[in-house]
This record gives sequence, C-alpha cells and structure tokens, in this order.
Amino acid sequence: MDPAREPFAVLIGGTCWAAELTSREARALSRGVARLVQQHRDLAGSLMADERLGLELEMELEAATGVLWLALEGDRDSWSLRFVLTPGPAQRALEGSWSAAASLPLAAALMAGLEAGQVAGQVAFGARS
Repeated sequence: MDPAREPFAVLIGGTCWAAELTSREARALSRGVARLVQQHRDLAGSLMADERLGLELEMELEAATGVLWLALEGDRDSWSLRFVLTPGPAQRALEGSWSAAASLPLAAALMAGLEAGQVAGQVAFGARS
C-alpha cells in the first residue's frame, strides 16, 4: 500500500502476475474475500473429508464503477481464491488467482487490514503464492 501512488495505491500479485488496485477496488476485494471466508467457515463443518465446494460472489464496486467477481474453491481444510474485476467503460480489467498455499495468508492480511480500517491507509498486504 502506497497512498502516494493514487489512484492505484495497492499492489497485489500472485504467481507470475501483479496488478495495481485503487483503494476502492482493494476495499471491495477485502470485503468480498471476508464474506467468502466466512461462508466457507459456516459450511466447512458439514463437509465430508473428501468433499469439495465452490463459492462465488459478485458485487458492484462503490459508486457503481464496475463489478468484482470472486470465487473460493476447495475442501474443508484448504481452498484457493480467484477474482475478476470488470470496471466501468474506459478502465482496465483484471483477473488473478492465488494458490491454496497463498490464499489463507492473503485472506488473513486483507481481513486484518479491513478490520483495522487500513485498507485505504498505510498497510502492506502480501502472501507468497
């Protein structure tokens, strides 16, 4: 997170990719990941050991400037994350994913920043993918 780089102040990345997000996009990503992780927690106890699930979430960005689609896929113990950002006209679109090894630390960092109110402040998020 580097507020001096507005409008693209948040750098995220995964294996072989990186992208810059606006603070608005980073907040939406954080909120969406938090919702998916909570839904997974709510359902994980009812899954059998070898059972898999897929959760999807589509949400409009603040001020109706585009759509963010998120997916969490895995089993009761391990899951991966994917996202597609489809912004409004004349803006760039993004798509990315994180491995199961990187998804949990990434989600924890995003949610910690969201809880601390620092998604738009000076906090660094990171996870190795």
